[in-house]
Amino acid sequence: MIEFIDRKGKDLYGLKFKLQKEDLPVILKLAAYFLRDEDFCAKENINLDKGIMLTGPIGSGKTSLINICRFLGQGKNNFIIKSTRDITFEFIQDGYFVIHKYSRGNLYSSNYRNYCFDDLGSEQNMKLYGNECNVMAEILLSRYDLFISKGLQTHITTNLSATELELSYGNRLRSRLREMLNLISFDTKVPDKRK
Repeated sequence: MIEFIDRKGKDLYGLKFKLQKEDLPVILKLAAYFLRDEDFCAKENINLDKGIMLTGPIGSGKTSLINICRFLGQGKNNFIIKSTRDITFEFIQDGYFVIHKYSRGNLYSSNYRNYCFDDLGSEQNMKLYGNECNVMAEILLSRYDLFISKGLQTHITTNLSATELELSYGNRLRSRLREMLNLISFDTKVPDKRK
């Protein structure tokens, strides 16, 4: 499994991609989750019905690893990665339809999708016709409702701490994120791999 992740990383990101020994605990947890390894996940207190919130410092490899994990997931675990900044730019262009698109699916169908919202916290509140909207908070609150009613999974990558998430999105959303996501974290001292 480690060889597969390393090979897929090199395929996607070139020969400069290299797994770091200190990242192995995070890699094993992600792999166990996406491969649906019930025994390992139970030992690590990872709930397979919830999504993943992958946190860590800037440049720790969150986006790369979650992207590679798409190739481990099957069936219910398949997901689409979408940058939160891109979603807010779509909101400026297409309006409130975008909130519906990423929370409930197509306007006239129940085409629910699993998403990974990449880099939560990098986006800004947007104004549409003078009304300010925290686009990602609205999407995540709607997806929470679908998690409760339909088991819809959401994954997130972020470099925000729990306190920063609460400041940006409020205590209500932070509480719901805790209920719908497993927290997997890189060590805060992980060096920036882009250097």
